[in-house]
Amino acid sequence: MARKSRSTTSASRAAAKAAPRKTAKTKPAAKTVAKTVAKASAKTAAKTASKPGRAAAPSARKALVSKGRPAPAPRRPKQKVAISHHREEDFKADGLRAYAHYRDLGIAAATHGLARAHVIRMLPPCNPQEVSKLHTHAVDFQMVYVLKGWVKSYLEGVGETLMKEGSCWTQPPKIRHMILDYSDDVELLEVILPADFKTVEIVANNN
Repeated sequence: MARKSRSTTSASRAAAKAAPRKTAKTKPAAKTVAKTVAKASAKTAAKTASKPGRAAAPSARKALVSKGRPAPAPRRPKQKVAISHHREEDFKADGLRAYAHYRDLGIAAATHGLARAHVIRMLPPCNPQEVSKLHTHAVDFQMVYVLKGWVKSYLEGVGETLMKEGSCWTQPPKIRHMILDYSDDVELLEVILPADFKTVEIVANNN
């Protein structure tokens, strides 16, 4: 009985000694892994800090969201009410053509340049050498309505057209056109977007 107890005690002591040894071997391994991860993180942070002008790359999701949101258009000032009554003194020779007088309706000022509207009174008689010149306008929208008389015009892709009192037509952006003839009493209402635009005269090539 005594021998049996001694052997059992010896086995228990051996097991107890072996257990701490295993734990001691495991702990250094975990510490080594933690140190390696910490060093790698420190190196990455140091590289990013050494390049101050370079921000971290955004995620793919953020890039897609930013591409799908266009920059907002600049806001125009608040529009005003424009009222214009007929007065002969309002017809002035301050428009695009020297052979016409213009009555500005105040739309350009009221809309801060968004659109222009005026009544055009052609000066008689029509001189084709001065009037009939092919040209284009860099506009977004242009509409002409005949208030009085008649006007004969040429539009690219349409040809010659006689516009009478009550006639209305539009001129797409940069379409080639010109006036061929008009009556002595012709008056036109013209609406243009934007208020200020570029006009280009087409010079014929005789070569």
